Amino acid sequence: MNTQNADPEEEVMCHCSGTKRHYIQSLFEQGMDREAISRWTGALSGCGGCEWDIEQFLKELAAQKHARS
Repeated sequence: MNTQNADPEEEVMCHCSGTKRHYIQSLFEQGMDREAISRWTGALSGCGGCEWDIEQFLKELAAQKHARS
């Protein structure tokens, strides 16, 4: 499968819950923290395989938010 043309926002970040990157970003932008996102989506509550990727993504989003303010 060729993933080079795939939309990065459609990337599934948590395969246990099927949570996509754009949904995590949307919830973060609504003011949710890691724990709230986990409770809302089920991400970060399964096998743990997504924990590092989602943590890094949330750190990037927080840095972008801080840079804009």
